[in-house]
Amino acid sequence: MTYSWFGPFKSKWKIVPLREIARLGTGHTPSREVEAYWENCTIPWVTVSDIRKHGASKLSPLRETEQKISELGLANSAAELHPPGTVMLSRTASIGFSCVIDKPMATTQAFVTWTPGKKLDSNYLHATLKAMTQLFDSMAYGATHLTIYFPDIKTLRIPLPSLEEQTQIARFLKHKTAKIDALIREQERLIELLQEKRQAVISHAVTKGLDPNVPMKDSGVEWLGEVPAHWEVRKVSYDFTAVKGPRGAILTKEYCAANQGPYPVYSGQTDNAGVLGSIDDFDFSLGSNGGLLTTTVGAKAMSLNFVTKDISLSQNCMLIRPISKQIFIKFYFYHLQPLFRLERAMIPDHMQPSFRMDDLYKFFVAQPPLKEQEAIALALDVEMGRFDALEREARLLIERLKERRSALISAAVTGKIDVRNWQPPSDESALDGSVRETGMESTP
Repeated sequence: MTYSWFGPFKSKWKIVPLREIARLGTGHTPSREVEAYWENCTIPWVTVSDIRKHGASKLSPLRETEQKISELGLANSAAELHPPGTVMLSRTASIGFSCVIDKPMATTQAFVTWTPGKKLDSNYLHATLKAMTQLFDSMAYGATHLTIYFPDIKTLRIPLPSLEEQTQIARFLKHKTAKIDALIREQERLIELLQEKRQAVISHAVTKGLDPNVPMKDSGVEWLGEVPAHWEVRKVSYDFTAVKGPRGAILTKEYCAANQGPYPVYSGQTDNAGVLGSIDDFDFSLGSNGGLLTTTVGAKAMSLNFVTKDISLSQNCMLIRPISKQIFIKFYFYHLQPLFRLERAMIPDHMQPSFRMDDLYKFFVAQPPLKEQEAIALALDVEMGRFDALEREARLLIERLKERRSALISAAVTGKIDVRNWQPPSDESALDGSVRETGMESTP
């Protein structure tokens, strides 16, 4: 027999409505206006943020939450204290995020909860929900605020082997996915190290140059430190100008959609390399020499992009261009990066980050001879290409590992692999031959 989300499954397993083997519930948010509900809090309160932080794909239990509610908040609201073993699934806004809890917790109305009965293993149910991501996507309604409605939640059905086999499947997946997660963490750490190394290479090249034997001098500028003796130190306002887009407020996503063309519109967003959309005309012609695009407000304020050719600007960004013939702009794409990182780090966490033209003009930067600027920029282009290739390789491996993990979970919870006799291998480096493919039979 074939079902929409799991296809052929092991013939001896039943397909059971989830509501028949687990008590369905939900969460609630105590009033934020009542301070006592959020003071002296001891009750963990689950949000999607907790699952993201824990690891959205992890099968291990969620043990900590960022927020807590008080006993008073629980008693005076519709919030419910869910027992250990409860499985939670987000059904609105960010849909399809699930977790299993190992101690009493409450949650928001954005979640549905299942408290398994005697025939259902919590960890098996959690793994099964992980395999149902595409189904949840298809069940969601809404253009921007997605929701899975309760009547649809009540129709969910899952494959149900014996309780003993459920527990064995959960045990198998916990072991196998933990190993995959460890490999993913290794690649993520490698990406972090590559990014740190990238920044160090850039910082050294743009403040010390390429010649290790060149005489040095004190720049008199803290962030620069010592620079080659033949370099100048100049105020940014002497050699650069910054501009906003003349149609910044007009060039929205809606405008771009209605006036599509070949010319990119950049904005303060950092997705898609800053491109908001493309239109049929442009405001700036940068040629191949290019200019620097920087974000002016928000969490990514002072991020930098090197842009060329014909472009326009939307809001929350500005374009930096040279006004001196002694400037090779690509060098300053690299040169400004360590300065901007330093300045961004000095903004207090409680403040909304912003970056104004006056802030830019007050900075001091180094100015090597024009030919040296070109040589440093070219050398860094080559080095950054190597870093990019290594990062792409690591990210590709992460995606493959995630695909492998998803496929493994799906295969295990539908019986496509037989794990009944599986045991953790004594030699972790050895191939585990105790898991075999089963012949999937169709139940008439």
